[in-house]
Amino acid sequence: MTIDWKAEVDSRKDVMLERLIELLKIDSSRDTEHATKEAPLGPGPQKALEKMLSFAKEDGFETKNIENVAGHIEYGDGDEILGILGHMDEVPAGEGWETDPFEPVIKNNRIYARGSSDDKGPSMAAYLGLQIVKELGLPVSKKIRLIFGTDEESEWYGMNRYLEVERTPDFGFSPDAEFPIINGEKGIASFKIELPKSDEDGSLILKSFVSGIKENMIPRDATAVVIANDNIDVVALKKAYDDFLVENNLTGEISVNANELKFFLIGKSAHALEPKAGLNAATFLATFLKDRVESDYLKMIADQMHLDSRGHKLTINSVDAKMGDLTVTPDLFKYEMGKPSYVIINVRYPQSTDADTIIRKTAESLASFKAKVVMHGHAQGPHYVPADDPLVKTLLSIYEEHTGEKGQEQVIGGGTYGRILERGVAFGAQFPGRENVMHQANEYMEIDDIVNAAVIYAHAIYELAK
Repeated sequence: MTIDWKAEVDSRKDVMLERLIELLKIDSSRDTEHATKEAPLGPGPQKALEKMLSFAKEDGFETKNIENVAGHIEYGDGDEILGILGHMDEVPAGEGWETDPFEPVIKNNRIYARGSSDDKGPSMAAYLGLQIVKELGLPVSKKIRLIFGTDEESEWYGMNRYLEVERTPDFGFSPDAEFPIINGEKGIASFKIELPKSDEDGSLILKSFVSGIKENMIPRDATAVVIANDNIDVVALKKAYDDFLVENNLTGEISVNANELKFFLIGKSAHALEPKAGLNAATFLATFLKDRVESDYLKMIADQMHLDSRGHKLTINSVDAKMGDLTVTPDLFKYEMGKPSYVIINVRYPQSTDADTIIRKTAESLASFKAKVVMHGHAQGPHYVPADDPLVKTLLSIYEEHTGEKGQEQVIGGGTYGRILERGVAFGAQFPGRENVMHQANEYMEIDDIVNAAVIYAHAIYELAK
């Protein structure tokens, strides 16, 4: 049987986009502040999950909702389960958008909205692939489950709860990364670095410092309030600050209220998987202030964290041949005068190290600051599926057939649901050469990429399940 996968996708494209726009209008970032018994992760995640499952019900699929935190769409039958794992949540919108992040805009054949590329657009492409397999009545010998979590960007509670009550798929992929394939993922862990309260002295004293909205996002902006105890040449200080901003391609300002100076700095947010893609507002601001304000907190950030994405200053750098470099980015900052302070760092680490080693070495490197280093949340160890596994070989061959490009194995610093499965990988939906705007302001996805991903997913689902 010869199937024109592209034609099948094109005939359903308009409905798919209409549905995607409905999904993107929902702010589904984890919101436990407004959690209820019916919505443990907040109303947004619940609403997005219910909306996605409703599309499948309209199309005649069997669906299951697990406590409004996860769910699946099911097709076929067999002893094995092929799992396709996506997520309906997204990171908070943050600042810096040119359009409303929850009013999708189509411009230059791109769809702009929070979640468009991570992961509602790719999830919708995967759903369309499964829909085509069902509507063509293609014979399958395995049960296929398209499974959605609702806090992939946080603690994975939804997917973990799903796996407690449902059978774990035997193999599968997550449409939540890049083509041609991601068959290896670094370990992921966040660590809280706590400093004791300190009594600073000097002509300028740090009153507060805050930055960051999520532990896997490089902070876009940072704010520090400084108390001026003596006569300070504010004009000269503003001139120095402006020069610093220009030199580093940043923006910001100083405002004055009585004896308080408020420093505001805007950098560039990015996904924590590659710190070099962003400009960390907090570390830049700390670097400017360090030589002007007497503060161990600022000194620690500036001297031990600024522009050190590979962890050399914290002595945690580690490299292995398969997974490459460890990366580290400080993402959450909180200082209040007279109280303990903290920085939360996010680390993506290869097989050559582990979380305990990272804690020990970080604490040793920060011993002069009397820092305490503890795990923040839980660690996910490195994950790897060999390149000669039939799953990897099949997916790469399908990618090559539809793109004409040679596929090869890849390891990333990002974490996807693919690592849940022993034989699990990430497969698309970002194509090589595309700008990675996940977790950034003005997130978008090329509509052609959604369509082409759906073509690949439809073929892949059939080949893996037949």
